[in-house]
Amino acid sequence: MELPKAYDPKKTEDKIYNLWLKSGFFNPDKLPKRHKKPYTIVIPPPNVTGELHMGHALNATIQDILIRFKRLQGFKTLWVPGTDHAGIATQNVVEKELKKEGKTRFDLGREKFIEKAWQWKEKYGNLILEQLKKIGCSLDWSRTKFTLDENYSLAVKEAFLYYHKKGWIYQGERTINWCPRCGTSLSDLEIEYKEEKTQLYYIKYGPLTIATVRPETKLGDTAIAVNPKDERYQKYIGQIIDIQTVLGPTKMKVIGDNSVDMKFGTGAMKVTPAHDLRDFELGEKHNLEKKQVIGPEGRMTELAGKYAGLKVLEARERIVEDMKKIGILEKTEPYTHNIAKCYRCNTNLEPILSKQWFLKMNELAKSAMKLVKNGEVNFIPKRWEKPYFDWLKNIKDWCISRQIWWGHKIPLKGETDVLDTWFSAALWPFAAFSWPLNYDRGKPKKGSDLEKFYPTNVLATDRGIINLWVTRMIFSGMEFMKKAPFQDVYINATVLTKEGKRMSKSLGIGVDPLNLIEKYGADATRFGIIYQVLGNQDIKFGEENIVMGKKFCNKLWNASRFVLKQVGNLDQLTALQIKTQADKKIIKSLKNSIKLVNKDLNSFQFGQAAKTLYQFFWHDFCDYYIEESKKQKSLATKKILIYVLLTSLKLLHPFIPFITEEIYQKIPIKNKKKCLMVEEWPIS
Repeated sequence: MELPKAYDPKKTEDKIYNLWLKSGFFNPDKLPKRHKKPYTIVIPPPNVTGELHMGHALNATIQDILIRFKRLQGFKTLWVPGTDHAGIATQNVVEKELKKEGKTRFDLGREKFIEKAWQWKEKYGNLILEQLKKIGCSLDWSRTKFTLDENYSLAVKEAFLYYHKKGWIYQGERTINWCPRCGTSLSDLEIEYKEEKTQLYYIKYGPLTIATVRPETKLGDTAIAVNPKDERYQKYIGQIIDIQTVLGPTKMKVIGDNSVDMKFGTGAMKVTPAHDLRDFELGEKHNLEKKQVIGPEGRMTELAGKYAGLKVLEARERIVEDMKKIGILEKTEPYTHNIAKCYRCNTNLEPILSKQWFLKMNELAKSAMKLVKNGEVNFIPKRWEKPYFDWLKNIKDWCISRQIWWGHKIPLKGETDVLDTWFSAALWPFAAFSWPLNYDRGKPKKGSDLEKFYPTNVLATDRGIINLWVTRMIFSGMEFMKKAPFQDVYINATVLTKEGKRMSKSLGIGVDPLNLIEKYGADATRFGIIYQVLGNQDIKFGEENIVMGKKFCNKLWNASRFVLKQVGNLDQLTALQIKTQADKKIIKSLKNSIKLVNKDLNSFQFGQAAKTLYQFFWHDFCDYYIEESKKQKSLATKKILIYVLLTSLKLLHPFIPFITEEIYQKIPIKNKKKCLMVEEWPIS
């Protein structure tokens, strides 16, 4: 069967994807009988606010390569799709929609707002899943999950009540990160830092001078801290000193603590337990009073006296002016520091004292550390173990309550707060298989997906959520399933612009993978992205690699067209006859390429595997053997041509699935499989 002169991805890709869907082979239960041993990946569930970006495209391509590779090897592969309700992110989007109508969520009330959020989810929530089909992802769509599904909500409730009964969940008043715009607490991991130029203010505290970037929080100071090793201040430790403030004279104790940085500012530090997380710990340790001078709306409280009701920055200006008037502002100097921002709406965060729900982390952290230390969970590349361990060694109790409306409500009577999105996301590798419904008396129910597919094999994700998500899944899996949720954690590179900047759609420096697919085709996009994955932390994306992918697909098409013309009606592959030096050379090169690709894919070296296949097909097969074959015209040569082409299609299928499947469907060999995707992986 002759191939058309040119390959047209636009005419092919939807048709081929529908062929795959019709075959049912994305579903492990419908795979041929030889597929026995399970191989499972659960997708990092994208937010229902999300659209496909280059990071998603890379991550999805990596997972699809692994699934297609293992499926060809005869594994019973399952790649579970799903989306995350993404509490704050989704609430923000819906609130923005309401703002266009001149309304706030409070105008609607909680019930109507949640109804609106569900409407938004139904309309846009699966957009990114549809986009993943465009790039060729072989996900089992029949098992799609959403983190607010009824069964999933049951899992969240079960986990919360389990921890609560165990005494690991408690309610307490602590200083937490607070977003005044979203009106909710955030965990330490939900903060983005932005470098800003400001002033460092040197303020007289009686005989001492302290330096601060936030003079407005001075009104909430309840001590001065110095390092006991600092000879300048040793004589003051334990003393109560008289100081002048903008609200009048007061007294303050000087405490000694080894955590004080002697090199910052003057080496003396004001302690504001209600408005700094580190100061809160100092306050607990030294039994200090906590004075809240900034409220949840980002305005000064009554304790701020004459500044009450002012916004933080307004108060800062007034306080600085008043300090100058009474002579306690010694000097100011330019200073650059990182300011904490809400990771969803970019508002400046305020650390404030707040009553919240917390999960004790000591035992869970030990469990998570143990699993990686003893090799039950492996990070690839291994260097990502360090931030994992660093965070766990310095872990604080997890603030799990949020003062928003969209999410899993805390399952206790009278509670209106919802749980942190990451609390539910932490259960994903087993809740996606309907835990606890499929779990009974300490083990999965016989024959259930939970029994067949948990634990999963690989998690492929981004470095930005190692501690937000990966760590929490690891300890959750151990706590609820008595097994680590996955064996390998592959941390993919971050895709940057060619100049090395972070891609941003809003700043106009993002690359839309859907535009690349439209322009070059999904296979070219996949191959061009994966070709750049060489173990580095970042990829500086260049479109020229996608152009290269397009040229490679064209080369594959043209070579296949030539081979199919040569072999004509040859409809079966009997034993190969190696007759010429060229025959020996191509078979040897093919076997060597199979070995290398196996080794590289099993060790997550995706770019190297792509380069090996590129080199083999373009140079060894096309440039050398096809040219040599033109001199022979024998049946033995024809058999080798079709054999090498067929084997190449199998090897290339995980990388460029659409074009390889299209060519495979045109190959005239008898006893072919229904789809290339369930062919048998070549043996070297």
